Amino acid sequence: MDEARRARLTRWLRDATGDPSLAVTAMARLSGGAIQQNWSLDVARDGGAEAWVLRTDNAATLAVSHGRAEEFALLRAASAAGVTVPEPLVLCTDARVIGAPFFVMRRVGGIAAGHRVVKSDTLGGGRDACVRALGRELARIHAIRPPRADLAFLGDPPEDACSAFIARQRAALDRQRLPRPALEWGLRALERETLDPIAPVLCHNDFRTGNIMLDEAGVAAVLDWEFAGWGDPHADLGWLCARCWRFGNVAQEAGGVGPRAALYGGYAEVAGHPPDHARVLWWELAAHLRWATIALDQAERHLSGAEPSLELALTGHLVPELEWQVLALVEARAHA
Repeated sequence: MDEARRARLTRWLRDATGDPSLAVTAMARLSGGAIQQNWSLDVARDGGAEAWVLRTDNAATLAVSHGRAEEFALLRAASAAGVTVPEPLVLCTDARVIGAPFFVMRRVGGIAAGHRVVKSDTLGGGRDACVRALGRELARIHAIRPPRADLAFLGDPPEDACSAFIARQRAALDRQRLPRPALEWGLRALERETLDPIAPVLCHNDFRTGNIMLDEAGVAAVLDWEFAGWGDPHADLGWLCARCWRFGNVAQEAGGVGPRAALYGGYAEVAGHPPDHARVLWWELAAHLRWATIALDQAERHLSGAEPSLELALTGHLVPELEWQVLALVEARAHA
C-alpha cells in the first residue's frame, strides 16, 4: 500500500474512532488470502498500542464471496452469538480511501496454517479437546437462524439446501472450459440420495483447518466469513471432515486435527443433540465437489488474465486429486 493511501487510511481511522491522536506505526500484508487481502496494522492511540487487521478485496473476487460490509455484519452477529471471532471494530464502504471497501478487526494471536496445525498434538488443548471446541463453535454458529434483519443480505433461506446445492454445482460445472465427468458422476451420486429438508441455520461455509486460529489454550478465532449463508448445518460438519482439509493427516477425520466422534460430542454439548452422521457424509462428498469447482474458478481468475497469480494457477492443479477423491467416496457409498 503506497504512502498516499496509508495517509488517507490514517485520516479515515482517526475520524471513525474519534481519536485524532491515532497513528498507524506499522503496516504489512499478511500471507494467504487468495480471495481477500489482509493487512496487519500496528496502531498507537492515547490508550496505548493496539494490534489490528484490515481486510479488503483483491483485484478479482469470486461472485459467491460477500463484500466487506456483509462480512463485517456476519462477524458482529457471530460475536453476539458467542462465537469466538476477532472483535469487529470499524467498517469503511468508501472505496476512495484505499481503493476498495474494508473493515478493521482486532488482531488475534495463534496458528491457523493447516500444515502446521495438523502436526501439533498440543494446539487447542490437545486433539480431542480441540475438535470438541470446534464442534461447540459450529453449534453456536448454527444457533443463528432466520429471519434476521441484520443479515437480510443473505436473502431467503433455501427450502431444500441439498437440492439448492445440487443446482448450484450443476451451474458451476456447466460454466467450466472443459467437461469434468468425474465431478458430474459425484453430483449424480448426490442426486440419487435424496435427503429430507431440515430447518435452515447460518452456515459458515468455509469452517476448516486453515480458517481457524488456534493457540495452546483452545480456539482463538474463527476466521473468513465471506461465504456464509443460510443452509443445512451438516454442510459445515461435512466441509470440516472432508479429506481435502486434513492436510495429509487423513486418520484424524475432523480437519486432520482430531477424531470425528469428539467433534460430534462437542457439537452436542451446545446444540443439545448430535449431528446426523449419514447427513454429514452426504455433505462430505458435496464438500469435495464444491472445493473442486471453487478451485476451477480460482484458476480461471489467472487464466482469464484478470489476476495473474502463481497461487491461483496452482490451485487449479488440485482438481485431479479432488476428482479422484470424489470417485473414491462414490465407490465407498455404493458398497456401504
